[in-house]
Amino acid sequence: MNERNGTLRFSSVGLRNWKNFATCEVVTANRVFLVGPNASGKSNLLDVFRFLRDLASPGGGFKEAIRRRGGVSAIRCLAARRYPDIELRVVVDPPERSPSWQYELGFNQDPQRRARITKERVVLGDRTLLERPNEDDAQDPDRLTQTHLEQVNVNRSFRELASFFESIRYLHIVPQLVREPDRSVGRPNDPFGGDFLEQIAKTQERTRIARLNRIREALRVAVPQLTEIELWRDDRGTPHLRGKYEHWRPQGAWQTEEQFSDGTLRLMGLLWVAMESGGPLLLEEPELSLHPEIVRFLPQMFARVQRRTGRQIILSTHSPDLLRDEGIGLDEVLLLRPGREGTEVNPASSFQDIRDLLQGGMTLAEAVIPKTRPERAEQLTLFADS
Repeated sequence: MNERNGTLRFSSVGLRNWKNFATCEVVTANRVFLVGPNASGKSNLLDVFRFLRDLASPGGGFKEAIRRRGGVSAIRCLAARRYPDIELRVVVDPPERSPSWQYELGFNQDPQRRARITKERVVLGDRTLLERPNEDDAQDPDRLTQTHLEQVNVNRSFRELASFFESIRYLHIVPQLVREPDRSVGRPNDPFGGDFLEQIAKTQERTRIARLNRIREALRVAVPQLTEIELWRDDRGTPHLRGKYEHWRPQGAWQTEEQFSDGTLRLMGLLWVAMESGGPLLLEEPELSLHPEIVRFLPQMFARVQRRTGRQIILSTHSPDLLRDEGIGLDEVLLLRPGREGTEVNPASSFQDIRDLLQGGMTLAEAVIPKTRPERAEQLTLFADS
């Protein structure tokens, strides 16, 4: 990966007919908090970045990225009207004052339900490096089943952008998959943690030991009885995380990830990935299974990660505790609100009532979270009465 990619970042995203979003145009800060009610599209907005990663990654590409999402029909917004194409546009800012990248992709499906590219465009500054469809595509329409982004023989002039997309990292640790890695055999870099222990094992020993020591020190806040962490392989060579707990026995007691709590495993995953360098980091509800007092300090941890690596972090959350951090700016919070014509996405700073509440002394959580509550949540108390 190009060394500059660690400091590249998405500065804006535009969507048309993408899942929940009939139209969407948002500016993305270096740290982004996606907030909204259930089914508003937080995961689907994160999936835009995962889609770009799938386009550029080995074993991926346009057809595979579409297949993983169930086909064009499953991607197209239900609120789409006459205009059938799905379109996305991202602007990527390099460090300092270098020219920005712009990538646009549009696609639909033919009568046989096969995905077809209707637009692909790459711009660097004021120079257009790629504009499709072109004459070659007209002579051979099957070329429109692949992006130029994914083809190394034609993407040389914008390979830095392709490498940046490939560097995107999505993490949503599912503790059960960490404990049962056989479920995820054949899925390298599994974003749900199926090969998380194998990723740790493949890390250079010196780096691995240093990271585990730092995780141990950090975990003493959440799990004070945990005194040691190490990588251990069983008789079959399968890697395990092993932790030593202070115990009534003088020598303490060792446990593997099979005995760790869900919260401990999730926090380990967050701490591990926080020490990695690379492209944008996508996190889905990192507060799950964690104590509120731990959750409150996650934004500060992410801020320190960014100061060290320059890495952009985009996360979804429902947590008032996470949003109570006074260091979160209004421009960092994107509020998703579903409607009949799809979900709207707006920065929290665009709401006058939110700004007024903050000036009145309320916290960001107190001002924003009420806008995400379902209208008739109390109806759940009537479940099974009849």
